[in-house]
Amino acid sequence: MSLIIWGRLNSHNVKKVAWAAVEAGIDHERRDIGGKFGFTDAYLAMNPNRLIPTIEDDGFVLWESNAILRYLAAKYAPALWPDDLRARALADRWMDWQTSYAPAQFNAFWGIVRTAPADRDLAAIAASAATCGEKMAILDAALAEKPWLSGDSFRIGDIPMGVYAHTWFTLDIERPARPHVEAWYERLKARPGYADNVMIPLT
Repeated sequence: MSLIIWGRLNSHNVKKVAWAAVEAGIDHERRDIGGKFGFTDAYLAMNPNRLIPTIEDDGFVLWESNAILRYLAAKYAPALWPDDLRARALADRWMDWQTSYAPAQFNAFWGIVRTAPADRDLAAIAASAATCGEKMAILDAALAEKPWLSGDSFRIGDIPMGVYAHTWFTLDIERPARPHVEAWYERLKARPGYADNVMIPLT
């Protein structure tokens, strides 16, 4: 087996890579590390950031989840990241946009999933949920024009926000109606690997 994915699956960033590997049809092995599994010296020699995921592909080591997505698609499934520069740019745009969405969702996720009920900051959770709803309006407008964030076809531009969308729909928060995001989410749920690698318990 040439590809090893290092990281616990309940990490958003690990979910991205594990799901992408299935979409690309890559034979792979995932190994738990990070969180309750801790970090080994051998892992930190590969990735000194104390973050996940990291991949090993025939001796090639790479970290940063979106960089990994681009690498895996380019090597194993070019249809997910085609040569056309405009198609790539559409994917890149939403992959980068996800990095600004993630902080908006953090307080809702951390406050509900990783914090005991008695210790929750309900105001911070509500503010986080409201900001997520506003950002999802941007996503909804884009998906009103095309069925996928990458355009007419599913590509790697759909993967990062596809992971975060599941969390948004799963968290016990108030969510404004975003019909195009909801329809996109239903399409994502039919994708290979989404149920097994993304739609898992948030804890």
